[in-house]
Amino acid sequence: MDWQTLLNRERLGKPHYSAEELGRSPFHKDHDRIIFSGAFRRLGRKTQVHPVSSNDHIHTRLTHSLEVSCVGRSLGMRVGETIRSALPEWCDPADLGMVVQSACLAHDIGNPPFGHSGEDAIRHWFQQAAAKGWLDDMSEAERNDFLNFEGNAQGFRVLTQLEYHQFDGGTRLTHATLGTFLKYPWTARHADSLGYKKHKFGCYQSELHLLEGIAHKLGLPQIEEQRWARHPLVYLMEAADDICYALIDLEDGLEMDLLQYAEVESLLLNLVGDDLPETYRQLGPQDSERRKLAILRGKAIEHLTNAAARAFVEQQDALLAGTLPGDLVEHMHGTAKRCVLDAKNMARKKIFQDKRKTLHEIGAYTTLEILLNAFCGAALEQHGHKTLSFKNRRILDLLGHNAPDPSWSLHRSFMRIIDFIAGMTDSYATEMAKEMTGRSSPV
Repeated sequence: MDWQTLLNRERLGKPHYSAEELGRSPFHKDHDRIIFSGAFRRLGRKTQVHPVSSNDHIHTRLTHSLEVSCVGRSLGMRVGETIRSALPEWCDPADLGMVVQSACLAHDIGNPPFGHSGEDAIRHWFQQAAAKGWLDDMSEAERNDFLNFEGNAQGFRVLTQLEYHQFDGGTRLTHATLGTFLKYPWTARHADSLGYKKHKFGCYQSELHLLEGIAHKLGLPQIEEQRWARHPLVYLMEAADDICYALIDLEDGLEMDLLQYAEVESLLLNLVGDDLPETYRQLGPQDSERRKLAILRGKAIEHLTNAAARAFVEQQDALLAGTLPGDLVEHMHGTAKRCVLDAKNMARKKIFQDKRKTLHEIGAYTTLEILLNAFCGAALEQHGHKTLSFKNRRILDLLGHNAPDPSWSLHRSFMRIIDFIAGMTDSYATEMAKEMTGRSSPV
């Protein structure tokens, strides 16, 4: 791969370059299109780790995505400064930063309500549906889209199909930004066979032709059928996400009284060593732990960002060859790598087992089961060319102009249902499920 091709500024669904704007590059436009999209706005009411809470300091998918984008921008610019001589003549480090920042903003845009438990609840429902024969009219590849439901693949669909220019390029982002967003440039066919976490893939069968076109434009090597090498900048987006959720999970854990300040402070001090900000040294007993942590966390992110950028530059040859194993954190040095791994381990042991989080996850299964039973059941009845019951007709009416057409394949019909349900916020999904079961009393 080469940077001239990897930084392709053409837009999906738009064959001609837009007129240049003073002070606003094509990658700035990508950033703004994501920010102003409805799907991005709804992340403000979707779970990051803990249930959307009355505590305003707990992260949502929106605040997490904004923080990841800031780290991603820094990573892109630092790498850009180091490899400036290899970049196209028109490209400067700020352009690289903006590409990574835009991809980071969108990295969770396809996640359903209730976080990762929502993803698992959707997969579980479709496994049960398959056992009932509900998916029999689909090919194996189409069934795998649902059996391995993935927020990354849904995000690719949101960006390329659903927002703005519906089914005509979607947000019409540049190929460079879409390539950087594509964390898993393969279909569900490879979801369980590549050494990544189970179910991970980045493209449904319905968007395979778009993935093929983007990979061609960017010069991503095809490794096997329906699978391509990752864009090098994906590793920066992924590192920004790893850095943020490793540290921010701990910050949220303190807010939820699941961790002690001393154990989080110790982990971060091991990373920054003597490089403490002067403001941190001047803090006294009267200063809040929240303020202390904010200052220390800022310095920790700086150290981790420097380590990730250095690892990227050191591994550039393998990245451009599409052969780098694992993620960038695995190639960071010493204390930086250990800090991220220790933070994740602390979160796994002390945060993810919280009873409130567990109850929320169980509730996600119930809520999504109600919604999927209703909407997919109605779509299945329509697909069977049966006369729709009054109830199922009214259920499909809720989808408005996005309701599946009776002539569509079952895969296409179910995809439109998933578009609707995955796009919901936690609160909207919960309230609709209550309404459908008669649990909400009329005012």
